[in-house]
Amino acid sequence: MGHRNAPLSMEGCRRLVRRCQTRPIAHVAAEMGISRACASKWVNRWRRHGEAGLVDRSSTPHRSPNATPAWAILQIGRRRFIDPGGESNCKPGEIVARWPGHMVHLDVKKVGRIPDGGGWRIHGRDSDQAKAADRAKSAGAKRGYVYLHSAIDGFSRLSYTEPLPDEKGATAAAFLARAKVWFAAHGINHIHRIVTDNGACHRSGDFARIVDEELLYAREFTSDDARTAAIAVWNIHYNYHRPHSGAGGQPPAARLRAGVTNVQPSYIQAFRSLPPTSEP
Repeated sequence: MGHRNAPLSMEGCRRLVRRCQTRPIAHVAAEMGISRACASKWVNRWRRHGEAGLVDRSSTPHRSPNATPAWAILQIGRRRFIDPGGESNCKPGEIVARWPGHMVHLDVKKVGRIPDGGGWRIHGRDSDQAKAADRAKSAGAKRGYVYLHSAIDGFSRLSYTEPLPDEKGATAAAFLARAKVWFAAHGINHIHRIVTDNGACHRSGDFARIVDEELLYAREFTSDDARTAAIAVWNIHYNYHRPHSGAGGQPPAARLRAGVTNVQPSYIQAFRSLPPTSEP
């Protein structure tokens, strides 16, 4: 049986073959709303195999040289859903960090660079500023992106974020090395597991949503420097003062055994000095 969007059924193929016996294939194909190649395919199948050739075939290849060997498939079937304790872990379960450093989630978020003076979010898409940026891109100028790399401790939700120029492997590795030093300064001396999502580097839905709602799109920034400064201030707010549901309504730093000594005392003034949010 053909797929639901197939232009020809079994009977349609029979009619095609009958018409092509006395008329040019191209004319019949145009009449039946299919390509000449498609019509030729069915006619040639009928010539070689008769009525049996009009039965649609499976799209599965007859031979796949790079297919996984049968013995490997058998081993995967035996071991894939069995954990060391002998229990099945076929069903998805919640990943829970048991202590600080047990699991650190890596995340990267790509955001566009902000032209000096602000982009279309401030001036509007039809503004002179936005049109000038569009003309520059049309002339070959690259807008470019900033990549916000973050490392989030799964137990405490403590987060370390840096705006970096790309998401290449070397950049991500260097970021992770700096993140380890930062976590060690907060009493997390050993990271047992790194958790990432699929992607060019790594992604995290919940943290990315918080960054969007509370930082990136909650204010209007007039330059990349202004946004970078806001990120530094927001990091302090998020880690040391913002209540987090995953931390029992306490700031992430409250779940750490070691005290934190590097909180900037003037951060509240810096946070309040940022442009007001657009949220009610």
